[in-house]
Amino acid sequence: MPFSPYLFIPLGLAAAMAAVMAIFHKKIDIEVPPEAPPPNGGIKTIPPELFAKVRKIEFTSKKLVESVFSGEYHSVFKGMGMEFAEVRPYAAGDDVRAIDWNVTARIGEPYIKIFEEERELTVILMVDASASGAFGTAGNFKNETAAELCATIAFAAIRNNDKVGLYIFTDTVELHIPPAKGRRHALRIIREILGFRPQGKKTNIKNALERLLHTARRAGIVFLVSDFADAGFEPPFRVAARKYDLIAVRIRDRAELRLPDAGLILLRDPETGEEVLADTGNEDFRRRHGEMAQRRDAELKRFFQTCGVDLIEIDTGGSPTAPLEKFFKRREKKILAGR
Repeated sequence: MPFSPYLFIPLGLAAAMAAVMAIFHKKIDIEVPPEAPPPNGGIKTIPPELFAKVRKIEFTSKKLVESVFSGEYHSVFKGMGMEFAEVRPYAAGDDVRAIDWNVTARIGEPYIKIFEEERELTVILMVDASASGAFGTAGNFKNETAAELCATIAFAAIRNNDKVGLYIFTDTVELHIPPAKGRRHALRIIREILGFRPQGKKTNIKNALERLLHTARRAGIVFLVSDFADAGFEPPFRVAARKYDLIAVRIRDRAELRLPDAGLILLRDPETGEEVLADTGNEDFRRRHGEMAQRRDAELKRFFQTCGVDLIEIDTGGSPTAPLEKFFKRREKKILAGR
């Protein structure tokens, strides 16, 4: 029986594409920011290239937030509960269940409690830092695209006076920053995403979600940012979808969906190190790879739909803000239709 490279790439070649880096790859070398101890004993200074990248993302993100996302952000994310606002005299047609009997007894006439939606939200960014993120053939790497996306979301949340937290995970959760407010906190999160050097290479979304469920007690908005080149995460994903406003953000590269005709190349899975020689000049091989990638896409989309989870798909070849804007508009329409 002829040797099949698919024995090495059961998840649609999403992780194994790192060997194409021999043709397209570029190296990232950025240090860990000073606010938290570096995980691998790295240098505690911010190199100029990282500082410049953070400032550029801050400028771009703030501009987009102010011009595009600010109003939509307010409208598509509801508060996690109700908070007491005031009391006022009872009027005909008011719900008698809202009567404040203590105030009524003290004043001698009926008063009711007025509640308002609690607007303060908690936004949690869960970022996959596994080795498959260090890949890109059309502009940015997947992990760079994820950082830009998370920066935009973080600044939108901070502008709305909401808290932002961060989980960075591989096969374990390697960094957890509890939710907090403020520009400095948002910048720290962005620097961590850009400069973090993971100890692990593999992906375990299941472990990350279980950690989230144990540590994030209150309901909130969770952006799970990954290429989802993993399996077995379905049970905790379903639980998280019921507990939080969970949003799946899938970062992809076009070469993972359609292999380039580059002749013989060595495909290496960056998470396991397994390698296989593939003839990308073979049209039948490229066709089978494309079909397998499409099946994986369809399975993921069906699963997200059954969980009631919105999906944002972002390509490394374009800006992440356009899909994010579409998501805001799509959700806004859904909310308006439900009223």
